[in-house]
Amino acid sequence: MNLGKPLPCSHLKEYRKHHGLQGYSSLQTHFRTAPSGRTAVFKFQSLMPRCSLCSLRRCRLYLCLICSSISCSNHAAAHSQANPGHEIAVDVDRAELFCCVCADQVYDPDFDTAVMAKQFLELPKGREKDRFRKRRAAPAHDIERASSRETILVLDCGVNNRSCQPLRLRGLNNLGNTCFMNSVLQTLLHTPPLKNYFLGDWHNRELCRKQRSRRRRRTVEAGELSCLVCDVDSVFSEAFSGNPTPYSPARFLYSWWQHSSNLASYEQQDAHEFFISMLDMIHENERSTLQNKVGFGDCHCIAHRVFSGVLRSDVTCTICGFTSTTYDPCVDLSLDLEPSTDSKSNKSSRISTLMGCLDLFTRPERLGPDQKLYCQHCEMHQDSVKQMSIRRLPLVLCFHIKRFEHSLRRGTLKKIDQYLQFPFSLDMTPYLSYSIIRNRFGNRIFAFEGDESDVSNDLSSEFEVFAVITHTGRLESGHYLTYLRLGERWYKCDDAWITQIDVAAVLLTKQRDLGVALRWDATVDNV
Repeated sequence: MNLGKPLPCSHLKEYRKHHGLQGYSSLQTHFRTAPSGRTAVFKFQSLMPRCSLCSLRRCRLYLCLICSSISCSNHAAAHSQANPGHEIAVDVDRAELFCCVCADQVYDPDFDTAVMAKQFLELPKGREKDRFRKRRAAPAHDIERASSRETILVLDCGVNNRSCQPLRLRGLNNLGNTCFMNSVLQTLLHTPPLKNYFLGDWHNRELCRKQRSRRRRRTVEAGELSCLVCDVDSVFSEAFSGNPTPYSPARFLYSWWQHSSNLASYEQQDAHEFFISMLDMIHENERSTLQNKVGFGDCHCIAHRVFSGVLRSDVTCTICGFTSTTYDPCVDLSLDLEPSTDSKSNKSSRISTLMGCLDLFTRPERLGPDQKLYCQHCEMHQDSVKQMSIRRLPLVLCFHIKRFEHSLRRGTLKKIDQYLQFPFSLDMTPYLSYSIIRNRFGNRIFAFEGDESDVSNDLSSEFEVFAVITHTGRLESGHYLTYLRLGERWYKCDDAWITQIDVAAVLLTKQRDLGVALRWDATVDNV
């Protein structure tokens, strides 16, 4: 299977063959950009458009590019079947192309150009030279956290105009159910250690190409995959080039498909799985060119230097107190939502807190009869208690919220629709191994086994939350958004659309799935 150049939608290709750009041009006059930055289509006699077949209006609606008929998601396919050649439509609410036969969003850069051209025409007048001036990439030694100077780097169109797009935030076009990818990429693009690693040219694409060429000559490798790290570096260069128009990370998507052939499709993917696969691929690509430092057993690729921590697991025999301790590397913490003490309460009305989820993660848990510990002291399997703790914190800490549970009634997975509260600043000291063990054993030194020395370094256990990824919708479908914190301001990244929002809007966001926090003293010396 050749994934280097996936075929476009055949129906879109056929539409372009017969109609060219005529439909895009005629529709451009009906685009309207809301103060939030979202562009929609207004081409109706009624202010509330509705499906021409069922008259529904409070649902996803599509405008046929040929006859301007309105169809809901349930009748879009029926319209195209009844009218051959009417396969391509436009999402009324989002101004995005949709194929009624494929039942999926399709991508055409010429259509996005028409949308963005209209959007920028509607921006208030400003100083054009300042608006499009390119910013010099950060030097290699300047690995910074989200600093206060980023709060003023906004388009010169009025402080209170929230449709203006920050110069350091560039939208990412949806290439067909790729909101999961865009949400994670926006987070990684604004992770300070990663941003300054790539913008500081620590990964040089030309040098990497030469090294790979030499390895191919020595090993005579056939069909070698492209370097994903080079493609990530290209995304960083494009995102911070100063170009204000949304960027299409198509080359990166194709590269990711090549490295993950089982996920090579336009179907919606899980953002957390994509995040993990990206870190794994960066690790695999860099592993061949890196050697571990003397005295350290950790990987020194950029992915693990930024995100890798160590978990400690203690399993204690309930009869004699013997404890078996293991250590495992991790790149995130997967947390369960807090269970409700009221069985009659509605799950959607329950509220969990991040600190409560962390308390649940580090709480002692009695293992079941099928998980009995083989006690070396008793020399037999005994009932045991397991407790997790964090031995070493990473530079950037990621929290993955488990929002899926198994339904015993239906035998399927279902989504947990529950609020999660989190602080913007958090101290992880109570969840470190030396704190957990001290609470359990007091001051008996033998129990620490060196874990207390892990916190006696120059890094703090205090973190600042700077990114939150959310998922709205059902388990099998939905949409991913990213909320980014630059200085004291928050921005919502919805694919190509970026808008400044109030802090309250972030706090009221219900379905948080992935949160990213940065150590407050993260500098180049720590990376």
